[in-house]
Amino acid sequence: QVQLVESGGEVVQAGGSLSVACIVSGRNSGNFYMAWFRQAPGKERNFVAAISDSGRTIRYGDSVKGRFTIARDNTKNTLSLQMTSLKPEDTAVYYCAARTILRMSESPNDYRYWGQGTQVTVSS
Repeated sequence: QVQLVESGGEVVQAGGSLSVACIVSGRNSGNFYMAWFRQAPGKERNFVAAISDSGRTIRYGDSVKGRFTIARDNTKNTLSLQMTSLKPEDTAVYYCAARTILRMSESPNDYRYWGQGTQVTVSS
């Protein structure tokens, strides 16, 4: 059974930095394309970043380009998201997601496995 568990969310001041992580269990993470999504209260779940199984291909959502960095370590079955220059509008629950079809996607509907989310709050 594949499980994804996020951690690292906390309250941070605007302009600050934070890293969140996701641990994959049940299968080696190298079997998946993976992504981060986020969801603010009352809003839909939005794409943040995605990374190929090898880590060679990466895609970012327009609102986080240049500020966020996605990375993976398949030897440790982990996915990370480093966030810098945080803004209050980055406040959301951040979700880790995985898909077995080895193709990039920005749609949450294309991801089969999800974590429970970790709350990131950016105070102004």
